[in-house]
Amino acid sequence: MLTDHATEVFEDHRPVLHGVAYRMLGRVADAEDVVQEAWLRWSATDRSDVREPRAYLVRVTTRLAIDRLRQVQARRESYVGPWLPEPLATDSRVAAPDTAERAVFAESVTLALLVVMESLSPLERAVFVLREAFGHPYAEIAAVLDRSEPAVRQLAGRARRHVEDGRPRFDVDPQRQRDLTERFMAAAAGEDLAGLVGLLAEDARLVGDSGGKAKAPLRIIETADKVSRFLIGVTRTGLAGMEYALVELNGGIAILAHRGGRPDSVIQLDVAEGRIQTVYVVRNPDKLVSLTRT
Repeated sequence: MLTDHATEVFEDHRPVLHGVAYRMLGRVADAEDVVQEAWLRWSATDRSDVREPRAYLVRVTTRLAIDRLRQVQARRESYVGPWLPEPLATDSRVAAPDTAERAVFAESVTLALLVVMESLSPLERAVFVLREAFGHPYAEIAAVLDRSEPAVRQLAGRARRHVEDGRPRFDVDPQRQRDLTERFMAAAAGEDLAGLVGLLAEDARLVGDSGGKAKAPLRIIETADKVSRFLIGVTRTGLAGMEYALVELNGGIAILAHRGGRPDSVIQLDVAEGRIQTVYVVRNPDKLVSLTRT
């Protein structure tokens, strides 16, 4: 019965723990590994002294995620081409039913924000995630990281400045994002170069992530004209047998392409002021495994 209770308590907090780990690591598989390790520690520990299970589990998960982040950051230095976070299937209506909370939830898992967070140190990232995404008080974060509260406030301020300096502008209005995504799909499928250019900001970018395991640009493509011409070229040569669906990934609308029943690509648009600022394309098959049933 004690084991059953421990499992029940852990499962109650699993969504929060996975949310912390994913925002820290940007990979679904890495986040799941961290949560599993947190479970092993939780199940093996003497829980009689644990007064607040959530706080204990968040502390364990965060520290494990920091250790894992330090390991994976070294591997990313040799990554082939641009690196993007792994797309995460979400349903922000369920995760955050309140409209204001839904907006915060959606913003906290966007590919754009996770990319910017890559510039943070592991400790800065932990403080930013716990404070900005989950609203933990500084005193609690200090206990999680075994740091003084003034030190945590300093880390939070530095992390916030880095994020604000690099944070792309984007709209979180789901209907506006869906509308632009549908128009984007129609223009690309119709090889409408002028239509695509009209949807993109002048300084629009396309960031492709293949990890060297699929076809995707190894450098960021910049300007509306070059991005549009690249997309038209892909449409003319590489869409045979492809099926498309609009799904919610990372709190926003995305295009999920399947070929032969398997996920082939994810395209998500960073939208601001009525224009597409960035086109994110994830084609690394390792990062699409979790979307097989989406």
